[in-house]
Amino acid sequence: MPIQTALFDLTGKGALVTGGATGIGRALTAGLAAHGARVLIGSRRAELVEQAASELNADIDEPRVFGTRLDVTDNDSVEAAVHTATERLGSLDILINCAGIQLRKPAIDLTPEEFNHMYDVHATGSLRCAQAAARVFIPQGSGSIINVASICSFVDNIEVSAYAAAKSAVLGLTRSLANEWVKHGVRTNAIAPGFVVTDLNRQNLVGTDRGRRILERTPAARFGQTSEMAGTAVYLASPAAAFVNGQTIVVDGGFLACGFTDSVAGEQ
Repeated sequence: MPIQTALFDLTGKGALVTGGATGIGRALTAGLAAHGARVLIGSRRAELVEQAASELNADIDEPRVFGTRLDVTDNDSVEAAVHTATERLGSLDILINCAGIQLRKPAIDLTPEEFNHMYDVHATGSLRCAQAAARVFIPQGSGSIINVASICSFVDNIEVSAYAAAKSAVLGLTRSLANEWVKHGVRTNAIAPGFVVTDLNRQNLVGTDRGRRILERTPAARFGQTSEMAGTAVYLASPAAAFVNGQTIVVDGGFLACGFTDSVAGEQ
């Protein structure tokens, strides 16, 4: 077979990105839009998504980013967002589950309610959105689901046990959906960002002892940037990844590969 020349072209594709107004989700949205996709971003704060959509559209040649209110812990809200995506974008071909929250707290003090809420947003929320999107993808015989896992899906980061448990569940969910739905033309994969500075974690990473110790184990000797996650999302959503299914791609500057090494930490 001849090699395709437009492997990363997303022109004509419609995408829903949960948590797409800020942080990594916003960067993934920008990447999809830059490669031709029409994108609906969802967040609990309607004013935030509208502002983000306006700003992102200013960076591309025509408006391709839109916003809607979306709460991934609410079934009706999820179904409404998927319906809005199909109506507003003309089609729905890509789902990125990026909505997330963070909680740093010693495990001994963690309440069941806090643990369950973290799980509801990251793991159950990803399932809700995947199910709603699959009701569109399966009848049309195609679709790409991209979950956002974490470095904490693989290794511990002390005092974030609820987050780590939920992100580990996202890893397992990705594999399960990949096995069940690929026969319908639906691929499911995940991105596992390493330590990327966002508004959610900045106070825990920048200028802290925790941040210094993380950099000691990061061969790239720096934290990641949100924009550096976008290429992986574009790849997984594109024809270039047509035979990629059930995989989690770690984007971490080499953190998982690092064992005992020379110190690579510097002043940040």
